[in-house]
Amino acid sequence: KIAMIMDKHDTIGIDCVAMCVNDVICAGAKPLVFLDYIACGRNIPEKIAEIVKGVAEGCVQADCALVGGETAEHPGMMPEDEYDLAGFTVGVVDKEKILSNETMAAGDVILALPSTGVHSNGFSLVRKVFNIDDDPDVLFSEALLAPTKIYVKPVLKVLEEVQVKGISHITGGGFYENIPRSLKKGCCARINKADVRTPALFHLMQKVGGISEHDMFNTFNMGVGMVLTVPAEQADKALEILHANGEPEAYRLGVIAEGEGVELC
Repeated sequence: KIAMIMDKHDTIGIDCVAMCVNDVICAGAKPLVFLDYIACGRNIPEKIAEIVKGVAEGCVQADCALVGGETAEHPGMMPEDEYDLAGFTVGVVDKEKILSNETMAAGDVILALPSTGVHSNGFSLVRKVFNIDDDPDVLFSEALLAPTKIYVKPVLKVLEEVQVKGISHITGGGFYENIPRSLKKGCCARINKADVRTPALFHLMQKVGGISEHDMFNTFNMGVGMVLTVPAEQADKALEILHANGEPEAYRLGVIAEGEGVELC
């Protein structure tokens, strides 16, 4: 919606790719191919080309192939200047290398891979908080359009050399709904809120929208786009690999403890 308001369509495709490829690497899989689908009220070739340009860039970042796509024109069903974008990826991982949390235990370390901003979640709330539909701020809207970071290459490098026990892509539902997906039963993620490196944008949204801290962590990524859980003795090695492969700001976020879910303290 913001891309349509701003008439800026060259990054939204990166988001579409990211939301797929960042999910499959949570199983330890390498994305192989991607396909997109664009539904529009009217096929404006220049606009479609910009959208697909973003999709292609996302595929480059994920090191996967854009092998096809579909564009469907829906006059009378959608306004002429609006569109909807969807896509999917196919990844591959050897059966014995599918990530398992069976050995996850108290003392394991949780690493954070920073986000580039809001990524692709919570935008209904974002638009309402800042009244973007009625009064878009150009600079602020462009900041919100910063595409979702694609973590494929650095994470796959870590998987080659480190025993990764769990990966969570922080999307809609924030910390509370996404991190538990990678946790072994009986384990909880213990995170000190002071250790979460949260960009000012999120603090501004919380203040302007009067949003509770719990709802912020249950809606947005709060500056953390992905978390990896590794043995404590391999945490430094994992960080070295991340720092050398495009994630220079990766850091220790928390630890695994006995319990369930996420403990923000």
